[in-house]
Amino acid sequence: MLHIKKLDDGVNVFKALGSEVRVNILKLLLQRKEMNMNELAASLGITNGALTSHIKKLEEAGLVAVLTERLGHGNQKLCRIAVDKILLDITNDTGEEQNICQTEVPLGHYSDYQVYPTCGISTTKELVGVVDDPRSFAYPERINAGILWFTRGYIEYIIPNLLPVSSAVEEITLSMELSSEAPGVNNDWPSDISFLLNDVKVGTWTSPGDFGDMKGIFTPDWWFPNWNQYGLLKMLVVNSQGTFIDGLKISDVTIRQLALDYKSTIRLKLQVADDARNVGGLTLFGAGFGNYNQGIKVRITYRLL
Repeated sequence: MLHIKKLDDGVNVFKALGSEVRVNILKLLLQRKEMNMNELAASLGITNGALTSHIKKLEEAGLVAVLTERLGHGNQKLCRIAVDKILLDITNDTGEEQNICQTEVPLGHYSDYQVYPTCGISTTKELVGVVDDPRSFAYPERINAGILWFTRGYIEYIIPNLLPVSSAVEEITLSMELSSEAPGVNNDWPSDISFLLNDVKVGTWTSPGDFGDMKGIFTPDWWFPNWNQYGLLKMLVVNSQGTFIDGLKISDVTIRQLALDYKSTIRLKLQVADDARNVGGLTLFGAGFGNYNQGIKVRITYRLL
């Protein structure tokens, strides 16, 4: 997901979408998932030189990713869609200064867990411990995790509280790359993933599948081809209006109900409950895996008391 927080920040995206040719490129990539430059040029009836210019604009806007694939007699450039949604937040573009704290929590810095097989954890270089053995989640190497997965249970993180003294949280935004966890991979494998802040369930999102139809942009080359490759970037927002995923309201839980201030410990739990309608597991992608190369990004807007 591409989150445009201010109109000025979206100029490149607006320009990229202002061309019929570039819109047709996006349509083709949505249909075919992945195409090389020659295939795209032939399908559009344009030269490779003209296509290169259009692809560059789409890549600069963050709409398309270009990967180089090594072949026997050289390399070819593969193109694919880089985002699943574009969210434009016009209400934040008021020109008024906001009090904001931002940080990023690495994947392996969890504070608590209870996971059940199938499960596992890996750095960008090697697996941690033994696959399907929950004890691996306690290995010291887990601090460098780039991906973790489990069928049911939870993983919990302590969000650093960077608020200045005498302030309270007005809005908390969390973004992370997620998918389900199927035996092997299965793009049609729904899973109900719940989000809890300080043990308050703020909402549930149903992941559509465990994606393995193509390699993740940042997934290491040594990673197993029939395992989880990438997820969807989801943005969870809790504010005075309720709780939202990618701008869509998922519950009436508000930030005031959580009563978070500068003295609070802020705990985020990601859970697939035993009694969920779709117990399809959870895969969490961090830096060095998937399509977004990030941990759990945190943005907190606060007010002074």
